[in-house]
Amino acid sequence: MRQEHFIQRHQQEWADFEQWLDTRASKPKRARADSGWRGLADEDVPATYRRLCQHLGLARRRGYSPQLCERLQVLMQRGHAAMYRPPLPHWQRAFEFILADFPALVRAERGVMLAALGLFVLPLVLSFVAVQWQPELIHTLMRPQQVAEMETMYAKAAEKLGRDSGTDLAMFGFYIFNNISIGLRTYASGLLAGVGPVLAIVFNGLMMGAVAGHLQAAGLGDPFWRFVCGHSAFELTAIVIAGGAGLRLGLALLVPGRRRRVDALLEDGRRGAKLCLGVFVMLLLAAFIEAFWSSIGWIPASVKYSVAALLWSAVALWLWRGGSDRDAR
Repeated sequence: MRQEHFIQRHQQEWADFEQWLDTRASKPKRARADSGWRGLADEDVPATYRRLCQHLGLARRRGYSPQLCERLQVLMQRGHAAMYRPPLPHWQRAFEFILADFPALVRAERGVMLAALGLFVLPLVLSFVAVQWQPELIHTLMRPQQVAEMETMYAKAAEKLGRDSGTDLAMFGFYIFNNISIGLRTYASGLLAGVGPVLAIVFNGLMMGAVAGHLQAAGLGDPFWRFVCGHSAFELTAIVIAGGAGLRLGLALLVPGRRRRVDALLEDGRRGAKLCLGVFVMLLLAAFIEAFWSSIGWIPASVKYSVAALLWSAVALWLWRGGSDRDAR
């Protein structure tokens, strides 16, 4: 085949591959989900690269011009560098997962997440209002001794909110164990035909609303709100996400669709495990804030509430826009 015919036949394919290298190859694999891209599809790149290598071999064997061989050689080298680049370091992949993949996965499961949010918020608000209206209702959820201990703790906190550094470190370990165990139990209870997450989310909402309502009615609202406002952004959101993941696991068991039930459990279980990794990080942050920030007594309430507003805004923005380029996937 004459060189002119060879170039004419394959010129467009080379141009498409070169355009892909110029505009897409420099981006990470998971950051290339662009619905507006109309060039060479990412999944077609390996086959195009193999044909390019074949074209280079034909050009050399047939004695085509050095300029053509050089052009094909450059494209081949660039393609090799793009396709066989080393994987990202583990720390960078973990960072990318938390910032982008996790919030995108939460949005992809928006149905069960909204259901979990409703199951948590509605009982919380109702129990808060009910205890304000009839204070004795707190005893349906807590023993009198527990109520007395809670009132004593926050009454002391009203006089002096704060702990020594050694206690802060011990409480950090306690909060990690307590919070993460609640989150993981909420998710794993999805295997109980979906009933487990519903009960866990509703109970947590009832308990938190009742405690807040009782302390508010008893005149201990100020130390309570100053203490919980900082870490609640990560902690409460993580509990809702864990509940949503548990609901998804329960749906896989009850309504597998066209999949075999075991396949549905494996597939949705893997997605739930990824969600639990993000929940673990959120609860770890919540425990750190609760131990080393929430208990600080000398910080004015206005500062505490301002920081809490920033944390809630950051969590909302992260879950709303984090990894938005993954949504097309």
